[in-house]
Amino acid sequence: MADPTPTRTLAEFLASLRYQDLPPAVVAETKRLMVDWLGSALAGRGARPVKALEAFSRQMGPPRGPSEVLVSREGTSPWFAALVNAASSHVAEQDDVHNGSVFHPATVIFPAVLAVAQAQGSSGKQLLLASVAGYEAGIRIGEFLGRSHYRVFHTTGTAGTLAAAAAVGKLLGLDAEKMLMALGSAGTQAAGLWEFLRDAADSKQVHTAKAAGDGLLAAFLAQEGVTGARRILEGPQGMGAGMSTDADPARLTDRLGLRWATAETSYKWHASCRHTHPAADALQALMARERLGAGDVAQVVARVHQGAIDVLGPVVNPTTVHQAKFSMGTVLGLVAVRGSASLADFETALADRAVAAFRERVRMELDDEVNGAYPERWIGKVEVRTTGGRTLSARVDVPKGDPGNTLGTPELEEKAVRVGTFRGAATEAELRAAIGRLQALETVERVGRLLPG
Repeated sequence: MADPTPTRTLAEFLASLRYQDLPPAVVAETKRLMVDWLGSALAGRGARPVKALEAFSRQMGPPRGPSEVLVSREGTSPWFAALVNAASSHVAEQDDVHNGSVFHPATVIFPAVLAVAQAQGSSGKQLLLASVAGYEAGIRIGEFLGRSHYRVFHTTGTAGTLAAAAAVGKLLGLDAEKMLMALGSAGTQAAGLWEFLRDAADSKQVHTAKAAGDGLLAAFLAQEGVTGARRILEGPQGMGAGMSTDADPARLTDRLGLRWATAETSYKWHASCRHTHPAADALQALMARERLGAGDVAQVVARVHQGAIDVLGPVVNPTTVHQAKFSMGTVLGLVAVRGSASLADFETALADRAVAAFRERVRMELDDEVNGAYPERWIGKVEVRTTGGRTLSARVDVPKGDPGNTLGTPELEEKAVRVGTFRGAATEAELRAAIGRLQALETVERVGRLLPG
């Protein structure tokens, strides 16, 4: 009998998971997560890394195929569709996030499973089950890798590769042994470094593209009998050893089948890095409470956790729209000057002198309470000194979009339409029709296109 290692236990759970095991609330939430993802996937249309990957797909891939590239409506092979759709999903910074793992599941899981489901004619229930398998695996792997991992590595690129492998492996019907091999082959490919933020580079979308594509590759290789490391996560030369100093193998098997991590996932309201959201919510609340305008604010101190300093700290003078989404000062400037930090707001943020001036009045400071609660809870605290000499403070314990303060289904669907139509990749009518199909996914016998060809 094989040793019951954490990686094997996780693989056995994934392989044995059945649709009837899923609580109805988890199925419903998975459909909501897919609706939210669709908007983000379309919002990446025209972005430089997405266009480059589309060109690569046309050069290297088949001229047509069963899997849908959402931003172009073209058909290609599952691997190339996963590659492009995953890159596109991570441009707008509106895709979901799981707090405890600091991981964006949708952007790597849904592109991979949708592409394969379309190619092999899977049912809607099979697609939903595979998606949950990806979420449950990826979230636990992100938690296992810990806070130290996130200081250098982009967890969505690393844990995301294994999440995509688990999801596609489930769709392929891999048994426990082959699922273990898929995780091994995915883990040895996993990568993604934060250094790109300092240069305003396009690497973040490459991370998600490769995570979805390489996870898909790992699952198909396992199906063909290719072996992978059996202890790729907790082994002496595995991911935990090489990418973390606080890896906790117990997180890999945390209440499997009892705790549904999928339902813990948060939705993003502001179109920016999630680390900015708690402070943005707190500043909005304070300015509304005190009836302040941007000109009334002399200084803002955002009290944050270390992860926010690690990721946002290098962005001192943003030079691109995407880099601005990782600038605490720019996000708080938009909230103060315009009252929102939406996709449309960021398009002109860098040219807005009022926003730039406000950015210079913002600084971050490490807060013991906020840091101690992170990553399970993302508390927002701000202190404001007014031009009149007053010192004011506000806090938000549950940012908008978290499970305790989630978006209602109508609000979520409106967000998907707003984000999905932003770059003209789909009309409102097309999006509402696609949302209807996703909300009835468990009744679909054969997954087809989400948008007209």
